Amino acid sequence: MKRSEKKDFVEKIKEEISNSSSVIVAHYSGMTVSESESLRKEMRDNGAKFKITKNRLTKLAIADTQFKDISDLFVGPTAIAYSTDPVAPAKVAVSFEKKLGNFKIIGGGYNGEKIDKDKIDFLAKLPSLDELRSTLIALVSTPAQKIATIASEPGSKIARLISLNSSNSKESN
Repeated sequence: MKRSEKKDFVEKIKEEISNSSSVIVAHYSGMTVSESESLRKEMRDNGAKFKITKNRLTKLAIADTQFKDISDLFVGPTAIAYSTDPVAPAKVAVSFEKKLGNFKIIGGGYNGEKIDKDKIDFLAKLPSLDELRSTLIALVSTPAQKIATIASEPGSKIARLISLNSSNSKESN
């Protein structure tokens, strides 16, 4: 990598991580290219990013961010997963760790706090932002649907009663 490429890499990672609410650091040694691409795709599909990093450059990038405390995790062949959704990278990383023996989560950060593997596992069990939003919408819209049903019910009862009475009076004539 040329010096200008390194500088661009550091600036890009710094910007992306500064806007993230969680970062997962993992060792990826021995992963095949197809496994790595599969992991990247799944991260993208869940709104997260996954990058294999150069430790020295990543440490420089996170030095002025809320995740500066995780710089000691960057030893050996490391990769990072990050997102504005605090749950997405944890979910995908934990899922992949279960599938692959070559992918090991070593720690991470959540809203500027260094977290260990247990906290990452806990994050992975939480619903994602999209799941929370859909649950909230369902909770909000359900009472509105019930109100609409109840409000329309008296009118429909009157209409049925009138139609029943008119058919009864026709039969009696």
